[in-house]
Amino acid sequence: MLRPTPLSLVFSRFTATTFPAIQKAAAEQKIDPTNRDAFLLLPEAITLMRELRPEEGIGEGMDFLVALGHHAYLAWDGGSLTVPLAAAETEALLEAPTPEVPTLADAPKAYYAQFLEHQLWARVIDGETAEPLDGFFVHSTPAGALRVLGIFGLRPERFGFTTVEATGPRPDALARPDGTPLFASTLGAGRLHSITGGEELLELGWRTLGPAQNAWANAA
Repeated sequence: MLRPTPLSLVFSRFTATTFPAIQKAAAEQKIDPTNRDAFLLLPEAITLMRELRPEEGIGEGMDFLVALGHHAYLAWDGGSLTVPLAAAETEALLEAPTPEVPTLADAPKAYYAQFLEHQLWARVIDGETAEPLDGFFVHSTPAGALRVLGIFGLRPERFGFTTVEATGPRPDALARPDGTPLFASTLGAGRLHSITGGEELLELGWRTLGPAQNAWANAA
């Protein structure tokens, strides 16, 4: 059974009215909603951000809130596809040197990839404890890149979670400065894996295009 995702936990109240209103406005104004600048010009999108903002304000975290709202809307607009990645499938993605991936034209435009609990970790904030990756939102941009929004530290007893966004084409000849394999654990903990920076997060996003393509075909 799938675990709850940020789309179901945070955004279910927007799927009946707010998201359809944004969809209608984008169609009427003939904008590509994956263009974040154009998306944020829609009054309906501004309303979404205001409704997401906590009463006490968010300060410098507004960019993270905007990224989360934008990714969530695109995932909903793309059919609310969740791509569950089992342990063995994730291991294969992580351990392959440079796996081939589908072209963006052949993959879903937006989805949420969800990993096994506690399989992947990252030290998101310097000096703080490492957090487990629940999954990430993925969508392609008008420029042919990917945007990946990692969701870390999502658990029932915690109010909120940590987000990290990485955007770009697929990293070329990516390698760690210390020579350890990509996604190798930095925690010294057996079969666990680590993400050490934005480029590794982005590379993992690209690697999920294949499973996402399969999940989308099976859901059709």
